[in-house]
Amino acid sequence: MHRILARKSPETFKTLPLHVEANERGLSYQTVGTPLNFAQVLERRRPLALDDHQRFVLELANLGVSVRLTLDWQGRDYWLLVRQRRADRGDCVLKLISGYVPAHELHLPLHTALQEVAEECLVRIGDRWLGGRYGQHWLTQPYATALDYHEEAHFHLTPLSGAARPVLAGHLPLLERPQAYVHLPTASLQLVYDMRLSLPDDCREVSLLHADEALEEQHLVARLDTASPELYLLPVEPAEDGLFTLQDGRLHACPSDGLWLSEGFAAQEGWVVTEERVRLAEWADARRKTGCKRYARNAAGRPSGSAHTEDYGR
Repeated sequence: MHRILARKSPETFKTLPLHVEANERGLSYQTVGTPLNFAQVLERRRPLALDDHQRFVLELANLGVSVRLTLDWQGRDYWLLVRQRRADRGDCVLKLISGYVPAHELHLPLHTALQEVAEECLVRIGDRWLGGRYGQHWLTQPYATALDYHEEAHFHLTPLSGAARPVLAGHLPLLERPQAYVHLPTASLQLVYDMRLSLPDDCREVSLLHADEALEEQHLVARLDTASPELYLLPVEPAEDGLFTLQDGRLHACPSDGLWLSEGFAAQEGWVVTEERVRLAEWADARRKTGCKRYARNAAGRPSGSAHTEDYGR
């Protein structure tokens, strides 16, 4: 059953193009030009070519963020993925929770990342919903008018290890040390934050669901379908196969044949990702062969992986 959680105007979104400089030691970005709406961003997201994937100076269409959420469920770690139907690329992939960074947060991309978690990752216990917290920061409750949030219990986000090479917004390093990659097919810069999602100790009958946002009649509409969770658990360990949903405290296996992962799971060379997507089966097979927890590593030796959202997400 579909349920509308929120409705807003897409005209409220504005961002800025980026001037990006990278070398073996790090990557920096700063804003340039005039504010862009979503349609103007899409117009700029055209393929680029680079001869050197370690050292370059270029202008990119936008900044995006992703959150690689790790959940420990009954002693096993899983990454949380959502399904993305990408109208601009004509495909459907599984991706990390992610979104575009608006102009006023381009120097505070962590705030956008936390907002995306609050909007896309919905945790239900029984008939109530959990808010979230990151350190001393309470996540917003974007659907407070539609959902009954729990007043006492909440989930907690904690940062995992940061990238070896720094990313700077202007002249200031991003202290959370997100992974960064330039996606050449869309002329965009993506930051990936590694976090762990912890549920309350006495949490039972947990369901994980995804709020899907799409453009409908000139409005962005966030919908929830409790019969189709669309939030998937992918085992972190290479030796473990399968794709699952979590409903009422139980894992349910999902068919995975023919599924694709977003470009953030493809191999990264230096600062660059050149692929549009990667087959889930091929990615899983490569992990088993190498024994690595991630499919690819960047030049600094840190595991890679990220994604984008549909329409008004990455």
